[in-house]
Amino acid sequence: MKPIRVILLPGSVLPAELAYEELIKALGPDVQAVAKDLELYAGDEPPAGWTLDTEVDGVLREAEALGWETFHLAGYSGGGAAALAFAAKHPDRLLSLALLEPAWAGSWDWSPAHTELWKKYEQLEALPPEQFMTAFMRIGVRPDVVLPPPPKGPPPPWMVKRPAGIRAFLRTFKSYDLDRERLVAFPRPVFFALGGLSNPDEYGEIASRLARVFFPDFHLEVFPKRHHFDPPHRIEPARLAALLRRHWEAAEGNPAADVGSRPLRRGIGESSTAEVLDDVRGDR
Repeated sequence: MKPIRVILLPGSVLPAELAYEELIKALGPDVQAVAKDLELYAGDEPPAGWTLDTEVDGVLREAEALGWETFHLAGYSGGGAAALAFAAKHPDRLLSLALLEPAWAGSWDWSPAHTELWKKYEQLEALPPEQFMTAFMRIGVRPDVVLPPPPKGPPPPWMVKRPAGIRAFLRTFKSYDLDRERLVAFPRPVFFALGGLSNPDEYGEIASRLARVFFPDFHLEVFPKRHHFDPPHRIEPARLAALLRRHWEAAEGNPAADVGSRPLRRGIGESSTAEVLDDVRGDR
């Protein structure tokens, strides 16, 4: 049996190797997982003219260097937004898509709550660096979540690039044209991992909108005790690895990974995707 081939895109903070180290171990030796760093951080400053298309082009170059004509793509946070952009631009290259709380998913059908949330992100631009990261993290979780204090000691060298990188993501989200109709036509299975303690007006809403875009082959899994800054690929890698393997095996037509036998799409009991998202938001 051929190995499962997957490219993993990180978010805007941790480098890819640190972000996905435990997940890659849990996936096992028959998954050829490549943790690819963002093009955003290739130099000391974000590249001139950087957009999500820069990341799309980087994924293409990585796949070409690996000799992969088709592959699975997974992305977390900003990497999830880049993965969506790749799926819209190059659907023929993908066997499946996995989204781990993408930071953004297009500018259509925003609710009033989601619109207000993005006004808070715009206000981050005026903050000094020493306040920026704390405020950025606070937006992404439920109000009652207690975030850990910053680590003691000097930050790692790569951390100095992160505020500028996050600002670059926020700027491109304002203007990038994510083609909804091309996503509607995406022919492959889509997996979405959602943290129960993440801000439901952000990631819950994104899951809800994408469930409508990718229906019927959209599979939601909720991790009730996780939030955006202690995500399942780092905290619950074994559970996420098992779910991703089933997702990938089913996409490749492995009869042992029958979609109907797995708890995807629902994530909580027999609830529908909409009911699960209502539970996450606290609407029921």
